[in-house]
Amino acid sequence: MDRMSELPDRLPDYAERVLAVAELIPPGRVMTYGDVAEWLGEGGPRQVGRVMALYGGAVPWWRVVRADGVLLPGHELRALARYREEGTPLREAGSSSEGHLPRLAMRGARWDGTGAEDVTPHT
Repeated sequence: MDRMSELPDRLPDYAERVLAVAELIPPGRVMTYGDVAEWLGEGGPRQVGRVMALYGGAVPWWRVVRADGVLLPGHELRALARYREEGTPLREAGSSSEGHLPRLAMRGARWDGTGAEDVTPHT
């Protein structure tokens, strides 16, 4: 995520919208890449993932996740610390799980945008 920590002077419009949604996600909750694209009404999970990879360091990047709840490869421990700090629901890993890292408990962690009705997602 180091390369994501600095933003250029001007972001592409789509990137600005993706990052704005990431900033709306409350602590302890997550949206999938596909959820963000659906909420915006444009793009798809890969486009959202690309934006997060390039520019996400300036927003709570750990709140935009894979749909299967697997922690972001290469950033698992940093994300896990944030999830624990924020009280994000986790499913603890069994002893047979590779690396014994938990996954997000998506049913309890996923945010549907409730409470953000006053924000216009389609800009």
